[in-house]
Amino acid sequence: MDIESSGMERKLQLQELEEIRLEAYENSRLYKEKTKLVHDQGILRKNFQEGNRVLLYKARFTFKQGKFNTRWDRPHTITKVHNFGMAELLHEETGARLKVNGHLLKLYHENQKPP
Repeated sequence: MDIESSGMERKLQLQELEEIRLEAYENSRLYKEKTKLVHDQGILRKNFQEGNRVLLYKARFTFKQGKFNTRWDRPHTITKVHNFGMAELLHEETGARLKVNGHLLKLYHENQKPP
C-alpha cells in the first residue's frame, strides 16, 4: 500500500508541475502581447503625400564626419507614395529619382520669414 500511495502522490506532483509550466507559458504570452502593444503605441506613423518636401537620412557610414555635419540630405520632393511605406523622390538640384523607405524620411519645414 505504501508503494501505491507514493506512486499516486508522484503522479499528482507531475500533473501539478505540468499545470504550473502551462500557466507560466500563458503568463509569458500575455506579457509579450502587452509589451508589444505599449511599444507599438510609441511608434510614430509618418504619412506623406505627393508634393511634400522631405529630408533624406544619409544611412551610409562615413568615418570622421565632423562635429556639426548633419546626417540629413538636402530637400527632395515626393513624386509618388506607395501603400507599403516606399516613396519615390525627385532630387531638386540634380533631377535624380530615388526609391526609398519612408522610415528614412522626415518632413522639411522651410524658414518662412514674416514680411
